[in-house]
Amino acid sequence: QVQLVESGGGLVQAGGSLRLSCAASGRTFSLYAMGWYRQAPGKQLELVADITSAASLNYADSVKGRFTISRDNAKNTVYLQMNSLKPEDTAVYYCNIYRVVGRYEYSYWGQGTQVTVSS
Repeated sequence: QVQLVESGGGLVQAGGSLRLSCAASGRTFSLYAMGWYRQAPGKQLELVADITSAASLNYADSVKGRFTISRDNAKNTVYLQMNSLKPEDTAVYYCNIYRVVGRYEYSYWGQGTQVTVSS
């Protein structure tokens, strides 16, 4: 059974930093892409950043230069270092891991962790 456990969210002042972690268990995920999404109140879920199995990186324009995604395959863990946080970064952040094999897509989600940035 696949399980994703997120941690690291919380309340921080604008300009501060937080580091989110997502530990996956249940199988080896080195061939999976890993990503972080967020959903602010009243808004749609949006991709924040993702990292492929080959370590290619992708960031939303709104977080480029401030957030860094990384992964540790030995620990089955993906991280999101968030610096220079802004009030508009306030959202529930979700970890996602996925892989497409032929016509099958395997996608798993964490439970979400709240990030609140005060002005």
